[in-house]
This record gives sequence, structure tokens and C-alpha cells, in this order.
Amino acid sequence: MKDMLMPQFTKPPINHCYSPRLFFLPNSSSAYKLERTQLLYQSYSLRKNRGLAPIRCMAGEMKGTSVQGTSKPTEESTKFKAILTVRASAVERFLDNLSPTQGLDNLQDLLGKSLLLELISSELDPESGSEKKTISAYAQKVSQDGEETEYESNFTVPNNFGEIGGVFVTNAYHNEIFLQDLTLQNDKTGAVAATISCNSWIQPKSVSPDKRVFFTTKSYLPDQTPSGLKGLRKHELELKRGNGKGQRKSTDRIYDFDTYNDLGDPDNDEDKARPVLGGTKAFPYPRRCRTGRPQSKKDPKSETRSNTFYVPRDEDFSEVKQLQFSTTTLTSLLHAALPSAQSAVIDTEFGFPNFNEITALYNEGFQIPKVDGIGFFQTLIPRISDAIQDVSDKVLRFDVPEMLERDRFSWLRDEEFARQTLAGINPYAIQLVKELPMKSKLDPAIYGTAESAITTEIIEKEINGIMTAEEAVKQKKLFVLDYHDLLLPYVHKVRALEGTTLYGSRTLFFLTDEGTLKPIAIELTRPPSPTAPEWRHVFVPSSDSTGSWLWRLAKAHVCAHDSGHHELISHWLRTHCSVEPYIIATHRQLSEMHPIYRLLHPHFRYTMKINAFARQALISAGGIIESSFSPLKYSMELSSVAYDQTWRFDLEALPADLIRRGMAVEDLAAEHGLKLVIDDYPFANDGLLIWSAIKKWVQEYISHYYPDSAKIKNDTELQAWWYEVRTRGHADKKDEPWWPILDTQESLTQTLTIIIWVASAHHAAVNFGQYDYAGFFPNRPTIARINMPTEDMATDQFETFLQKPEGTLLESFPTQIQATVVMAVLDLLSTHSSDEEYLGGQAAGLTWLNDPVMKAAYDRFYTRLKEIEGIIDARNLDPKFRNRSGAGMVPYKLMKPFSDSGVTGMGIPNSISI
Repeated sequence: MKDMLMPQFTKPPINHCYSPRLFFLPNSSSAYKLERTQLLYQSYSLRKNRGLAPIRCMAGEMKGTSVQGTSKPTEESTKFKAILTVRASAVERFLDNLSPTQGLDNLQDLLGKSLLLELISSELDPESGSEKKTISAYAQKVSQDGEETEYESNFTVPNNFGEIGGVFVTNAYHNEIFLQDLTLQNDKTGAVAATISCNSWIQPKSVSPDKRVFFTTKSYLPDQTPSGLKGLRKHELELKRGNGKGQRKSTDRIYDFDTYNDLGDPDNDEDKARPVLGGTKAFPYPRRCRTGRPQSKKDPKSETRSNTFYVPRDEDFSEVKQLQFSTTTLTSLLHAALPSAQSAVIDTEFGFPNFNEITALYNEGFQIPKVDGIGFFQTLIPRISDAIQDVSDKVLRFDVPEMLERDRFSWLRDEEFARQTLAGINPYAIQLVKELPMKSKLDPAIYGTAESAITTEIIEKEINGIMTAEEAVKQKKLFVLDYHDLLLPYVHKVRALEGTTLYGSRTLFFLTDEGTLKPIAIELTRPPSPTAPEWRHVFVPSSDSTGSWLWRLAKAHVCAHDSGHHELISHWLRTHCSVEPYIIATHRQLSEMHPIYRLLHPHFRYTMKINAFARQALISAGGIIESSFSPLKYSMELSSVAYDQTWRFDLEALPADLIRRGMAVEDLAAEHGLKLVIDDYPFANDGLLIWSAIKKWVQEYISHYYPDSAKIKNDTELQAWWYEVRTRGHADKKDEPWWPILDTQESLTQTLTIIIWVASAHHAAVNFGQYDYAGFFPNRPTIARINMPTEDMATDQFETFLQKPEGTLLESFPTQIQATVVMAVLDLLSTHSSDEEYLGGQAAGLTWLNDPVMKAAYDRFYTRLKEIEGIIDARNLDPKFRNRSGAGMVPYKLMKPFSDSGVTGMGIPNSISI
């Protein structure tokens, strides 16, 4: 009987206009008929034919006052049509169809009361001094094309209403919707009067009773805010700040700070207890977004963990990104599962027996057998077991990394080992040697001899006596990867764990006349302990068999150290982790109509979501980093130590970073105001072009909105934002003297350029080449599992090494599971999604494009980036640049601004989006 009372109607073709009738089927006693007229179903293509593609328009072209429907158009009013583009994901549409509320939502659509719009005046009522009444109208659904649905509403706007400042939107559906944009069109002429760029999820009023406000694309500094918008500007910021209490829900839009107190999981496993990072002198750290989860029972300083990690609703992935992310994750982890599925071995300590087994990951692939359980991976991602069964008859392979495809033996050569310090995925570590002997800053009473064991005699012998060691220092010929002081305090802690080892290390390079680096010595150190004296040894390149294999093993240890430094510090700490506080402070202190909010917002896309994923699976206790990198459970502690010792906001600028490491010297007469010490330093050569292009764009933007320094000093939102970045986002360094003061155009330009650089080009430089270089893990192993065979000659390890040195090297490499899981993750992290937004390119919500002055500046920025692409291509073809051009060499493309989707080894997204 209930089914007989459900509304029944059939839609005609979607591009036809009609007046449908809704009938209730008759029951035994009566029949009912409900007729609703003027409901339009029009195709999405009609919108395009009307020329209504979203554009950004300045407000102020509409005047008007009364509630639509209570007044008639006169000569003193104008009729406007609002056209809305609304998106809902395919998953949500599917779930909606199953939802018991779907019938109610369909009825709401038929009645035309699904979305309520209210136009907001920028002016106050001159009589009452309060905000003017809004002009209200419901939007009616008129067409649907895939995930996009178009709505229309009509307004009569009297000319004394004042400038339109924004719109309220109330969602009467039972599910959230994504409002993409809103276009206001003169109903008579068809001219577009204004477009409001929204790009935000709107919750049902049953979930969030607050009306959502969206401002027009006109930007205002706080003291320029029209009187009718001041209260809304303040209220919207208050809503996004929240009150710092309670557990956050997935539908919230609240941004607040907290420490990294959710990396451990002591309630489920005491071995997964981890220290809180941030808020203490022992472990200073940037802040993350607060989630408000309950405290751990066993460690009240920590939060409990859950299956989902909160991010504000608009920080989540788009459907396209989520689908691609999930698919790539599943495919990559399937790849990683194959070796253990093939051999039915779940032993996490099982290594590769020979190099043929490693190359088989790419060449032969694996026929996935039908096995009952892949225990390790089933724990890692529960859905993988079913997926394996679904593709059990298929052969899956890892893609061949570009480095391996071009030259399968390049990883063995010292020249390539050295070249990658300048043109690989961790170009932030190499530094100039400024004095000999190199000295440690650690306490020698605890950590042993301060002076390096790499003596002047060793140096002069390895450079064939062409100059003295002192002359090499004076001529800036010596460079070092110095992980001695960073790692040495953790050597004994790490060695107490199973399946890993650690040394403090220094790797010395000599700059040849050809402009390339030559590795000449590796120093490995084990500090003294209560049971053993200090051990340290210097390994050098050798022509004899034993010395050559020991050198190769020493390089493997250094590569593991460099991999850890890259992933934990150059990548995670200096980009992902340090940028999140900027995002939180921006949403809390800068109104969405603030020009600096609008400048920065594209550079924050997806970052909080990917960081939440990292806390969930990558950097957490027992996660992929802790399972696969040399420091294991101490990995995140090491990143805290690095933050404490080395992180400075002002030195995150590329020129300042190069000067700090001695890789450049100030030279006001030179391009970019500095001169590189190594002329052919591909990362720096290309990176400085990108840095300068970003800075010029930011300079023009700042000059447009802040014509003088007084406006910067008096901008209350801007100053509150910067204060909160320092005192809450990076609270453990709030009293440092090096924080910039925002009081001039130059200081503001430099500050914003640093943030944009880090979020875009810095991240691209250390991220998108990961699979090309580390996808073949012998080139960049993430862990060294055994000690050097010469460390303890009393054991049989050295004898085993002499019998089969290749076996010792393979035993030092990651296990099958460690290697393949990391390869899978690097494949994921190196992938551009199809909805990537690139630096200088088109992106959602670029509100300045309507301003002719700013549009011209942004066009110049884009043009310069395209020029830089051409310069980089030319450099990669020039044989005089030996660090980026040569037989079998991977050209340096990481600073090329644009890219196709997939693993390309190039492209600079606007934001840390993966």
C-alpha cells in the first residue's frame, strides 16, 4: 500500500522543457493528483550555448531591495537569473538512490525548495544602521550532466539595494552538496553580471544550521570592507576557528592547532607508544590540525587513533583525486604483495637471494597465485586480499624506473652516486667543506673523537696530489654529505632493534675540472658504549677486489642515510609538516575576501588530507616509514631533532638555503643576486629560475593590493595571521629572532614567496622523481640491515663476505617486503593525478583573473614559466652540462613546471597534493 502512494512520474528527454504532473496511484477509496508547473529540465549543454562558462567578475554591477516574489519589476529594479553548478560524487549519488530520504529530496526538487539563495548587500540600511534584508529565492534544478547539476533562480533587485557583496546558501537536501560556482545573469540581456566562485561542500541545514556565506570575487583588506559585510567577515572567521573543544566531525569546517600526539598507539600495543612531537624542549615540532579525539588510557598525553583522520571538509580530495589515489594505492600494493604471494613467504626478514630476483620485479612480473592469505598486506590494507583474488589470473609488474631503463648499471658508478647529490631527489643535503679537519659539535666525552678520521693525507692521496687539501678547501673543491652529528646519538638505540643498523657518516666529494663531483672517502662511525670502544673507519675507492666491495657496501650505508634524510627531513619535515601550520592559520585569520588568502589558497590544495594519510599509514608507529627505513621506531624523533637544529623559516628561501650550505655566495651583480659554487648544479640552476619567477609574480600582486607599507602594518588580519603562524603553528620556535617582521612590501613579498616556493617547487624537487631514482632500490636503499663486515673481525661475517661479497650486499639491502612496499609507495607519491593544478596554470578559484592588472601579471608569470620549460629542455640537451646530459643519464626535469598525469618525473603542482 505504501508503494502505491509513492510519487510516480517519467521524465522526458533531459533537453526538453515541460510541465510535469505528479500523480499518486489510486487506492481503493480515492485518487489524488498533484500538478506542479514550470519545472524546467534542460541539458547542461544549453548553459554552454548561453555563454555562461564561469568567469570571475567584480561585484558592484547589480543594484537593488525587496524579497523576490513580493515585488514587481519596475524601472527602478532589474531581474536577474542565478545559475548554480552543483557537484555530487558518483558514490554519493549511488548512496542517495538507496537512501530512504531520497524520495523526500525528490519531492523538495519538485516543489522547488531544495536550495535557498539570499543575496547580500554590501551596504547597511541607512535608516536602521543594520544589515539590509537579503533578497531570497529558491533555486530549481533544471538539468543534470553526469556529476554536475545545474540550478536556476530568479531575483528582482531594486536599484537601491546597493552593491552585491555575497550570497547565503541554505541546503535543504538531506545530503551535502558541492557548490562549484554561481553566475548572476541579466535576465533581459543575457549579460553576465557577476560570478561567485564557491568550490565548497555545503552541509544540510539539519547537520549545520548556519547559513553558508560566499563573497563575491572582489578582494578587500580589512579596513576596506564594506559596512554591510564587516559583521559577516568577522563571523565567518569565528566559525572556522571553532572553540577548541570537542571531537571534530567529518562535516566540520574548523581549523585548530595540536601537537603530533597521535603517531603512537599504546592502547593497542605497548611497543607502539611514541613520544609527543611538539610542545616540549625534548621534541619540538610544527603543529598539525586538531582532531579532538579521546586521550589514550595508557598515555594521557597522546590521542587515541581511529580509522579516519579528520580534516576540514573542504580539505578532502575531490572525487577524481580520491578515485585515482585509491586505485593507484591498491595497484601499487598489489605489486608489493606479489613477491610474497609468489613464494607464499610471509617472513618479513626474507631478502632477495640474487639480483635476478630484483630485476624480475620489472621484467617478468608475477603470476598471482590463489593463496588464502597475504598476512602482512592484509593487515596493512584489509581490502587487498579480495582484490588479489579478483586478479588472480593476471601478471602484474612494476614499471621500469627511468634510471634503470636508460642504464641498468648506472647505480654502480661513483660518478652517478655523486651526480645525484646535485640532480637527484635530495639536492638539499650536499654542502661545502669550509675547514679541515671536519669537526663534530657533539660532546666528545659521550660520542667520541670530534675530529673527522678523513685526514689531509687521505684527501691528497685520493685526488692524486694535484693540490693540497688546504688548497682544495680554499678553492672550494671539497663537498660533503654530513650525517655524522644527526645520526650518531641514535646509533646505539637503533642497533638495539632487530633487522637494522646505523652509523654516523660523512661522505667527501672532490669537484673536478669538468664540473662533476668525485666521491673520495666515506667515514662510518660507531660511538663508544659501556661495553665497546668507539669504532670508525674511512673507506675509499679501490681497484682491488676486497677494497672495491667494501667501498660498495659503505656507499649502500650512505645511500640508506641519505634516503632517510630525504624522506624524513627534506621531504616530510620541510614541506608537508611545515606547511600545515600556514594552512591552518590562513583559514583562521584571513577572510576569504582577503587578497592574501586568495593568493595562498591554491597552494594549500589537498595538503592537509595527504598529511592526515601520512599520519595514518606512513609516519605512524609500525607504519611504512618505521618498517622500512634504518632508524625504524626512531624515525620521527630524528625529524624532530632536525627541526630543532636546522629549521629556520628565513632559510627556507632557495637563495638563502644555497648560501647557508656554502653552495652559493652573494653577488649582487649576478643573476638572482648570487653565484653558484658549482656552476652545473641542475637543481639550483633550474630552481633559481622558478624562485625568481614566483617572486616577481608575488611582488606584482603585493604592489597591487599594498601600494605602501602603511597598509601592510595596519592590516589587522595579516598581522594576526603571521603572529599565529609563529606563536601557534611553529610555537616551539616562536621566540627565535630570525622570524621576518611584516612591515614592508619586500618583507611580505619574501615571506609569501617562501611559502609558495616550499609548497610548490621545493616539494616537486624532492617528490616527483622518487620512483625514477628509488624505484630501483639498490640505487637508493632505505635501510642497511647489517654492519660493515670489517667492524668486528672476531666474527665470521668478514669470512662470509670474502667468500661471497654479493651475498653480503644483498643481505644489507631491504627485505623483499620492505623493498616492494616502499617501491609501491614511491610509485604512488610520484604520480600526478588527472586533476592536478600546476604552478602558473589554470586552477579553481583564481579570483584575480577578473582584474585586468592582475590578469596581465599572472599571464606574464605563466609565460615566464613556459620560457623556463624551454630553457630546461635546452640545458638537458647541452653536452657541456655533464651533471644532466650524457649517455644513459636521466635528464633533470623536476623543475619543469607542467606535466601530463602519471609518473613523469616533471611538473610543479601549485600545492603539496600527494
